Amino acid sequence: MHDAHPGSDGTQPATGLVSRALAFVERVGNRLPDPATLFILLGVLVLVLSWIGGTAGWSVADPRDPSRSIAVDNLLDADGIRWILTGAIRNFLDFPPLAIVLVAMLGIGVAERTGLFPTLLKLLVAVTPARLLTPMVVFIGVNSSAAADSGYVVLPPLAAGVFAMVGRSPVVGIAAATFGIAGGFSANLAVTSLDPLISGLTQQAAQLVRADAVVQPTANYTFMFFSTFLLTGLGWLVTARVVEPRFARAEVEAQIAQGGVERGTPALTAMERRGLWAAVLGFAVAAGVFAAMALVPGGPLTGQVVRHGTTTMVPAWSEALIPIILVLFLVPGVAYGVVSGEIRSDRCVARRMGDSMSSMGTYLVLAFFAGQAIAWFKQSNLAVILGVEGGELIRSLGFGQGPMLAAIVVVVAVLNLVVSSASAKWAFLAPILVPMLGNAGMSPELVQCAYRVGDSCTNPIAPLNAYLVIILVAIRRYQPSAGLGTLIALLVPYCVAALVVWTAVLVAWNALGIPLGF
Repeated sequence: MHDAHPGSDGTQPATGLVSRALAFVERVGNRLPDPATLFILLGVLVLVLSWIGGTAGWSVADPRDPSRSIAVDNLLDADGIRWILTGAIRNFLDFPPLAIVLVAMLGIGVAERTGLFPTLLKLLVAVTPARLLTPMVVFIGVNSSAAADSGYVVLPPLAAGVFAMVGRSPVVGIAAATFGIAGGFSANLAVTSLDPLISGLTQQAAQLVRADAVVQPTANYTFMFFSTFLLTGLGWLVTARVVEPRFARAEVEAQIAQGGVERGTPALTAMERRGLWAAVLGFAVAAGVFAAMALVPGGPLTGQVVRHGTTTMVPAWSEALIPIILVLFLVPGVAYGVVSGEIRSDRCVARRMGDSMSSMGTYLVLAFFAGQAIAWFKQSNLAVILGVEGGELIRSLGFGQGPMLAAIVVVVAVLNLVVSSASAKWAFLAPILVPMLGNAGMSPELVQCAYRVGDSCTNPIAPLNAYLVIILVAIRRYQPSAGLGTLIALLVPYCVAALVVWTAVLVAWNALGIPLGF
């Protein structure tokens, strides 16, 4: 396996059926409206469907309490319109990615604008063999879920810069990073905050059948540990064989010039080295303080707390991740800036934070309209109806265990395109799938694992994945004409490959009787 580069003589990108199909997807997709407009149209569609469903009496039995039903709520009646108007500000503020993006960008902006990130790019280029650049980016992306969703904000720009420095397409670097972050969201070398959240919902569903059922957060750890390396290799292969050959040498040079990235592997200056050591020391101190808070008995971040807006108990440290991320970027950024001479007073820090926020205007526009559309979708109960009906579809197929696993993955992958929250989908699918498939001999842990595979595979192209606009902004630095079609065409090959290969590996894993976790 190796990294494919555009040919040195290359004036034409790779051709073939796949390349022509992806070019067609890009052309069609780029004719779509702006992402903010798409969310407005989605909101209008939700309102119309809520009126139709409310009038027609669409409903399903509540999987958590079969004695009651869940009906579509008409958002165009008097109560619905009142809720839309009075809840608009709250819907914006509750938009899930808003807080993590804005708060994290305060620290990230300081780290970037003091010169810490450019210096890190130089170091990464210097220490990483050229042929291992792609797997390194994908691997880091897969493991970034240990820090919640911060990988979406941090890694794509870094990957683009590293690729550009070595003369490769920065857009390809963004694609590889995005696949790792989004497509590999469930996989990790560590137990992340997603594990106890998902396993808690699975355990509740399993106890509908057996009151003493216990599903540990480590129930899928072995498979997800292996999947980290599987997805890294898969991302490497797709990048080398499908994605990167699409870009002609001239196009790559134009992207690098557009981004203003300095080519080559420039040596670190003495000032940059001292700044890096200061940044490492600052990071170690800050990380050590937070680790002590989470590990020392009686510490502020020990124990369980109720997740905001839910009744789910989660580790306290996972609820504090956003401010932790802010500090873990801010402290090294300030330390680097002070030692390198970029920061001379507190005003320098505040100014760099302000500069970082000034670049987020486009995202705020999208966040407002996306927040409304997603809140309307949830309030209308259409998301619940889709989740329950999708589960019933799986039930009606009546396959054996192997095909049933594949069917779960595929249906969840399709549902993920319209209901992007992993926990929200599982909250309604688990009470259906876990008891139903348990009667067919599937353990709760196996059903949960199939769900997580399906939920991850289509994350990179899920329209309601609000972080996609962050990825699109990163691409437009190097390719200003890029639109949603560009983004989708870049990521579809990864999604298809992951859906086929990861599902096949799960089916084989189960057939061989290998434990999913412990």
